[in-house]
Amino acid sequence: MMGLIKATHFGPTVLVVTISFLLSLTQFSWIGALQVACAILAGQCVVGWTNDLLDSQLDREALRSKKPLVSGLIGESTLKRAIGIALAVALALSLAGPLGIKGTLIHFLGILSATLYNFGMKKTIYSVLPYVVSFGAMPWAIYLANGKTPPVWIFLGFVTFSSAFHFLNVLKDFEMDVAQGVMGLPQRLGRRMSIACAVVLVIMGLVALTFGR
Repeated sequence: MMGLIKATHFGPTVLVVTISFLLSLTQFSWIGALQVACAILAGQCVVGWTNDLLDSQLDREALRSKKPLVSGLIGESTLKRAIGIALAVALALSLAGPLGIKGTLIHFLGILSATLYNFGMKKTIYSVLPYVVSFGAMPWAIYLANGKTPPVWIFLGFVTFSSAFHFLNVLKDFEMDVAQGVMGLPQRLGRRMSIACAVVLVIMGLVALTFGR
C-alpha cells in the first residue's frame, strides 16, 4: 500500500485534490464536492502511477532509490493492475457524481493529456502543453457540469500557475534529464530561462487573480 501511495506523487496529488474540492464547493454541496475530489484523486493516481511505470528505467539509471519501483517497494505488475482499477474508478465516480457526462469528458481529457506527457511529450518542446490542457480542464469540468463557464481569471490562474510549476519542477533533476535525453521545453531553454519563465508565469497568474476578480 505504501508503494502505491508514494507512486501517486503524494504531495502534488494532495494539492490538486484539495484545490478541486475547494473549487467544487463553489458549485456543489460539500457532498458533491467530495465526490468530485474523489474522482480527481482516482485520475491523479492514474497519472502518477503511469509516470512511475514508464520512467522506471530512467529512474534506475539515475539511481533514484526513493522511487517505489526502484526500491522494490512495489512491483510493475501490481502497478499496472492498479492503473486499470484507478481508471475505472475515476470513470465511475465522475459519472456517478455531479460532473455528469460533460464534466466527465473534460475530466478524462485532462487525464489523457497528463498521460500523454508521461508517454513522451515530456521529452518534446511541447512539454508544457499537457499542464495547460490538464489543469485548464479542471475548472471547465466543474463549472460546465453546473451549466456555467468558468471565469476567465480562474482559468488563467490554473494555467499560469501549473505551467510555472512545470518549469520549476524540472530544476531538481535538470542535469540528469539532459544527460538521459529528456529534452522538454525547460531543458531546451536552459536553467536560467526556465526560472525566468516560471517567474513571469507566476506574475501573470497573480495579475489574473488580482484584477480578474
